[in-house]
Amino acid sequence: MIVYDTNGEQPLSAMISMITKDNPGVVTCLDEARHGFESGDYVTFTEIQGMTELNGCQPVEIKVLGPYTFSICDTTGFTDYVRGGIVSQVKIPKKISFKSFSSSMADPEVLMTDFAKFDRPAHLHVGFQAIHAFQKKHSHLPTPWSQADGDEFVALAKELNSSLTGSAKVEELDEALLKKLAYVSAGDLAPINAFIGGLAAQEVMKACTGKFMPITQWLYFDSLECLSEEGDFMLTEEECAPRNCRYDGQIAVFGKNMQETLAKQRYFLVGAGAIGCELMKNFAMIGLAAGEGEVIVTDMDTIEKSNLNRQFLFRPSDVTKMKSDTAAMAVKQMNPSMKITPHQNRVGPDTERVYDDDFFESLDGVTNALDNVDARMYMDRRCVYYRKPLLESGTLGTKGNVQVVIPFLTESYSSSQDPPEKSIPICTLKNFPNAIEHTLQWARDEFEGLFKQPPENSMQYLTDPKFMERTLKLPGAQPVEVLEAVYKSLVTDCPHSWADCVAWARNHWQCQYNNNIRQLLHNFPPDQLWRPLLVWAKEMSSPPRI
Repeated sequence: MIVYDTNGEQPLSAMISMITKDNPGVVTCLDEARHGFESGDYVTFTEIQGMTELNGCQPVEIKVLGPYTFSICDTTGFTDYVRGGIVSQVKIPKKISFKSFSSSMADPEVLMTDFAKFDRPAHLHVGFQAIHAFQKKHSHLPTPWSQADGDEFVALAKELNSSLTGSAKVEELDEALLKKLAYVSAGDLAPINAFIGGLAAQEVMKACTGKFMPITQWLYFDSLECLSEEGDFMLTEEECAPRNCRYDGQIAVFGKNMQETLAKQRYFLVGAGAIGCELMKNFAMIGLAAGEGEVIVTDMDTIEKSNLNRQFLFRPSDVTKMKSDTAAMAVKQMNPSMKITPHQNRVGPDTERVYDDDFFESLDGVTNALDNVDARMYMDRRCVYYRKPLLESGTLGTKGNVQVVIPFLTESYSSSQDPPEKSIPICTLKNFPNAIEHTLQWARDEFEGLFKQPPENSMQYLTDPKFMERTLKLPGAQPVEVLEAVYKSLVTDCPHSWADCVAWARNHWQCQYNNNIRQLLHNFPPDQLWRPLLVWAKEMSSPPRI
C-alpha cells in the first residue's frame, strides 16, 4: 500500500534567513513564526540567492534542531549563502507493508490508543483468541457475569498462552482483566458499535485515497473503566440475564438496574448538528430517557443543504426545517419509547429565564454539541455552578476531541484553554497580505467598511433620536469617525443616479487596485532589502497594477 499523505495537513513553508556551510548544514528561518517541521520531513528550496545548488533540489530529509532551525545535507561544497529563500515541505509517498494474518497473530504489532493501559493489548490479544476457543467448544459465548464460565475462560486463556511463542506470549496473564472480558463478551453496545464502524470506514477511505496512515496492525480498544470499581461490587448472572428486549446486549454488560436508571435520566443536549445527531442516535439506541426521563435538545438553526452530508438524521425534504424538531422526530422513529423535547433557543444570559434554577436542578447531566467556544464556556460555567456532569465534544476537519467533566472529580472545560488565535497585523492586511486568510480578512473588512457599517449608522441617524447622544459618548476619535462616515454616505458620496454608482465603483477600483499599489511599490521597490531578505519574496510577491 502506498500512502501519499501521512497526515492530511497542508504542506508547510517558511522564509529563510541563514544557511551555514557545514556538514550537516543548518537552516535558520525567520523568527516571526515557528517553521512547524518535524524530524524526518522532506523539504525543497526556492529563491535562494548565493547557495543556488539548493534551488529546485531533490527533496532533502531534515532533522529539527529547534523551533526556527533544522539541519539538512552536507553544504560544505556549496557556494556561500547570500540572502532570501523559501523552504517548502514535500509530501513523500510512503510504502506500507503488512504481515500476513498468521504472522501477525504470532508476532502482533499493536497500535496504542491509551498509554495508561500500556500492557493491556497483549492480554487482550490472548483473551480474544480464548473467546474464539470458548465459542468453538461450547457454540456460544461465555454467559454474562457467570462465575463458572469466567473460570473456564481464564483456564482456556492460560492453556492458549502456554502454547504461544515470541511476543504473542504473555509472561503472567491478568486474570481479573480476562474475567471481565469473559463476563461482557456477549454484550452488544451501540456506542462501541458506532466507534468500530467509523474506524472500519476510515480505514477503507485511507486505502482508497492514500491519505493518512493506516492502523498497523492490531488495535485493541476497551472501555472496561465503565464497569463499576466499587470494591467487592459484582453484577450477578441473574441481573444480566436476557429480558427479551432491545436492550439485552446492554443489560448483559451493565445489568438491568443500570438500564432502568438510563430510562429515568433527564438530560439537556445543546446543539443538533453533526455531533448532536450522533449523540441523539446513541441516546435512542441505549434507551436514555426511554421511561420516566426526558431529553431536552435545543438548537436555533434550520437545516441547510450543505448539512446533509454529515448530519445523518436529516433528509433533502427537511431543508429549511428546524434542526431540533426534525432530529427529535427522527430519533423517535428509532426508539418510540424515548421522550425527547425540542427547543429552538440559544443558550446564554438572554435565555436564563427559560433555563433557570429549577431547570438545571432537575437535570441529571448536560451534553454539549456546540460549534463555538463562547457557548461552550457558558454551559461549562452553568454546569459547574449547578454541579452537573458535562459531556463536551468538538470537531475540526478530521480531528476531534471529547472531555468528560464530573463535579469534584475532573477539571472543567474552562480550566484549560487553547492558545489565542494569531491576529493579523493591520500593516500586513493593508500592505503585505501573503496568505489566503489575509486576503479573506481584507475583503471582509473592506466589505463591512463600505456596505455594512456606514449604511447601518446612516439609518440609525435618520431613525433613532438618541443616535447622536450615544455616538458622542464613544471613546477616543470614534465619534468623529462615525459622523464623518454618515456625512459621506448621506451627503458627499451619496449617488443620485445609476451613472453616479458606476462612477463611484470605477473610482474606488482605481484607488484600490492601481493608485494604492503604485504608492506601495514606490515605498517598497521590488529590489529593496529587509533583514537580509527581499521585501517581495515568493510568499509576498510584488503586486501588479491593474
